[in-house]
Amino acid sequence: MSMLRIRIVQDVLRSGGTERQTVLLAQAFRAAGHEVGVVTFRPGGVLAPTLAPVSATVLQPFDLGLNWFAPGLVRTLRRERPDVVLLMGRMANSHGARLVAALPGMVVVGTMRTGKALPRGFRRSLAKVAHVVANSAESARVLVERYGLAAERVSVIHNALVFKPLSEATAMEAGTGRSVEAEGLRQAQGVGAGAAVMLCVGMFRPEKNQRALIEAAARLSTGGLDWRLWFVGEGPERAACTALAKRLGLAERVRFFGFQKDPRLYYAAADLAVLASRAESLSNFLIEAQAHGLPVVAARATGVDECIAEGITGVLVPADDEAAFAAALMSYLSDPLARAAAGAAAGKFARTAFAPAERARDYLALFARLGAGRQKS
Repeated sequence: MSMLRIRIVQDVLRSGGTERQTVLLAQAFRAAGHEVGVVTFRPGGVLAPTLAPVSATVLQPFDLGLNWFAPGLVRTLRRERPDVVLLMGRMANSHGARLVAALPGMVVVGTMRTGKALPRGFRRSLAKVAHVVANSAESARVLVERYGLAAERVSVIHNALVFKPLSEATAMEAGTGRSVEAEGLRQAQGVGAGAAVMLCVGMFRPEKNQRALIEAAARLSTGGLDWRLWFVGEGPERAACTALAKRLGLAERVRFFGFQKDPRLYYAAADLAVLASRAESLSNFLIEAQAHGLPVVAARATGVDECIAEGITGVLVPADDEAAFAAALMSYLSDPLARAAAGAAAGKFARTAFAPAERARDYLALFARLGAGRQKS
């Protein structure tokens, strides 16, 4: 394949899963020999510093706090003349129709990476872009059945693993199988040798439903088990979740660590990944957690069943069934051997099924199939 000029469009590089995929894909395309840039509407964002060595073009002269406002987007892309424009996130995808109309000859590719309702502009763009990439088979089905896309205009490319496990050469704490750093984190948080740590990594938004994890965990307090529930992430619901944990008498067991640029130490220190989200497309968190050897307990949501090997690497429970969730947690927390077996299977599964280089090759093969760069040949 000849060198392509690729531009990835994203409203802002906040800390969400789509934004991490934007950074990962940009760097993977560059590593494959292509000329890559990212165009963002708003300046800043916690992931902006992680984009290097890929360059970024920012459209708003200062942060107006408007995720949809993309001044000069057409002018910028016309000047940079990419072969491919890849739209990431709901706001970027909402501009797809006008980009297609204004930029003939460019291949504009949309993406479906959300379980939320689609804005009107997004829905209009679905009919205009050259192709749409869904990050789960369930999201692809939604595009065809709910939004009327022809099946041949939709491809499924799963998310790539963002955070590979820390080097196996890292010094291990004798007898625990954990790195010295991970064991140190547990000790600093007062986690004893027999305690199990449940972990959830993600933004605190209403649809992520972290409060359901706290409520399910409250059911474990009378079970005689030694457990902790850790949250990594920021967002508007964090304060309410902190208050809930305190109100339920769980302040000593439930800890909030805020946004972490690299959460791998928390994966390494944990024993079980937990997710109660109501709106997913494909969960980066579950992929990363399994790659680090964590079994999963998760509520059923769009694409979640494509993240795990159900019954082997984890357990899925009905959405909003607090009792079933607590029972599934109990089954792993009370059985370290079952937890270890599922964790070992999870590590092999995630590292193979979501390899980053392969996902980048899938996108590049799609771009070639759509004729990107053909005029250069």
